[in-house]
Amino acid sequence: MEKSNGEVKEEFKAPSDGSVCGFDSLHRLLKENLKPQHFQEVSRIIHGLNCGKALKAITLPKSAAALSLDRGFDLQAFSFNAEKELLREPRIVRVGLIQNSIALPTTAPFLDQKRAIFEKLEPIIDAAGASGVNILCLQEAWMMPFAFCTREKRWCEFAEPVDGESTKFLQKFAVKYNMVIISSILERDINHGEVIWNTAVVIGNHGNIIGKHRKNHIPRIGDFNESTYYVEGNTGHPVFETAYGKIAINICYGRHHPLNWLAFGLNGAEIVFNPSATVGELSEPMWPIEARNAAIANSYFAASVNRVGTEIYPNPFTSGDGKPAHPDLGLFYGSSHFSAPDASSTPSLSRNRDGLIIADMDLNLCRQYKDKWGFRMTARYDLYADLLARYLKPDFEPQVISDPLLHKKSS
Repeated sequence: MEKSNGEVKEEFKAPSDGSVCGFDSLHRLLKENLKPQHFQEVSRIIHGLNCGKALKAITLPKSAAALSLDRGFDLQAFSFNAEKELLREPRIVRVGLIQNSIALPTTAPFLDQKRAIFEKLEPIIDAAGASGVNILCLQEAWMMPFAFCTREKRWCEFAEPVDGESTKFLQKFAVKYNMVIISSILERDINHGEVIWNTAVVIGNHGNIIGKHRKNHIPRIGDFNESTYYVEGNTGHPVFETAYGKIAINICYGRHHPLNWLAFGLNGAEIVFNPSATVGELSEPMWPIEARNAAIANSYFAASVNRVGTEIYPNPFTSGDGKPAHPDLGLFYGSSHFSAPDASSTPSLSRNRDGLIIADMDLNLCRQYKDKWGFRMTARYDLYADLLARYLKPDFEPQVISDPLLHKKSS
């Protein structure tokens, strides 16, 4: 509280626990503070409607709920439907996202940190498996602290080959639960001089490695200057055909680039995952928008997963913005969620707790909305390609038509 001209003004400060006015998500804040009919209408505007109806929560097995209660992680599940078709059966796939904080302080021995994260995730993965999840995605660089803000090279010790310890840890769950798993790791490319990449590994439901995708866009924004560790990926925009559908991975910062989302769609993706590590001060207003817009524009499902908590490092670092050195990157605000091609979306997981969010998706909805909106048919790829080809030339001149009277002196 402060006084100004005799008036008392209240200055709002965000809670230090990462909550929203004491609630762990915006959805729960609204639900607890609005009348039911008001909440229903607000939810319609915020989350949209799926086939004309509000998304329904689905009931998960008691064993999954028990794990959630015992381990204290948020657990939510919803169902995206499609219209019934005459010539195709429903193509329903169950998808899961896991968000989590680190398990030990960043000052702990690296091996202990990594093993503690494995131990922490095991019951959450088991909950996903018990719930019948077909495709599971973990957050960006889940097997380590997101230490790239520090620009210290010692964190490179967490880097591992595509078939390294983290992949082997997850392969047993893939086999046990007949589940495809997307694992975003810090990759050490042994065959190319041990170069490091930010890579998503796709593990098949038989425990095999289907392939990998390396992060296309590398941020250079204050603390998020990751080029100290790795550069732009060289794998293009691959789509992986799995037992449960065609999937792609748009790693973290790539979500800010609409053409990156577009390219995965042009290659036939039905679900695009966005494993991320992003903090509230930087990106939270964008978080509910970008992936949802991509799902609409490209007629596929988008799955957004972000890590949780504040990671404090032993050595303070600066951001090049003139502000004092600081030991942390900020609050990773969780809020993992799903978006559908019909503009509907799920509520988000907690901002400050580990969590597992699950969605049943009828992939028939992708084609139905391609047919409805005709974006592929009405897009002018020929015009875009011509502009981009000219833009890439050093003598490019923007197509600007100036008013001939703009610079004419008045008499």
